[in-house]
Amino acid sequence: MGRQYKYYDFVMAAFVCVLLCSNLIGAGKAAQLTLPVLGPVTFSAGVLFFPISYIFGDILTEVYGYGRDRRVVWAGFAALAFASFMATVVVSLPPASSDYAQQYQAHLVGVFGDTPRIALASMIAFWCGSFSNSFTLAKMKLLTKGRWLWTRTIGSTLVGELIDSGLFYVIAFYGIWPNEQIVAVTLAQYVFKTSWEVVMTPVTYRVVAFLKRAEQEDYFDRNTNFNPFKLN
Repeated sequence: MGRQYKYYDFVMAAFVCVLLCSNLIGAGKAAQLTLPVLGPVTFSAGVLFFPISYIFGDILTEVYGYGRDRRVVWAGFAALAFASFMATVVVSLPPASSDYAQQYQAHLVGVFGDTPRIALASMIAFWCGSFSNSFTLAKMKLLTKGRWLWTRTIGSTLVGELIDSGLFYVIAFYGIWPNEQIVAVTLAQYVFKTSWEVVMTPVTYRVVAFLKRAEQEDYFDRNTNFNPFKLN
């Protein structure tokens, strides 16, 4: 882990940025689009951008290996935990007595006032889904001997996003929503997120090829300890 890379830190920063923005900016908005065949489809606006974090996870594992992606996942988890803590503190502080402060407080609660249950669901789902994604890709790279990149970027996303979406909606809404609604929303979000990976495959190929050339690295996790709690 002592080798220095030119772009690793930039990819890590981009990953954490996308993760935080998709969870803080888009998660609270329910959007609706009318699609051919399907008709009106309601979804969380955050799902437009959250799958990009999985694309970064694929790129990190493919180029730098599971161990270095593991560090990035923990960085993202820590950022999510701090953002949730900060949002809780800021929302909980009593606002000033002015009309503007009172109105602004209502907006803050609407945007950042997620319940602890939803915040916990988001962090657990992200952690489990991201590590499942990285582990699957690393193992598939060994099985395919580094060929057919598309099979492992899409295959790992199918695994990671299934775990992520399933855990989030069950933990966050079980007992609140009808079970049929949880299943329907989970499946819709899962299809949408994994479709992003398929659409972005040409971009993933270009970024991976660029980083492998620039870093002179194409890591294979042959002797990797896949314990998610190790950081070295």
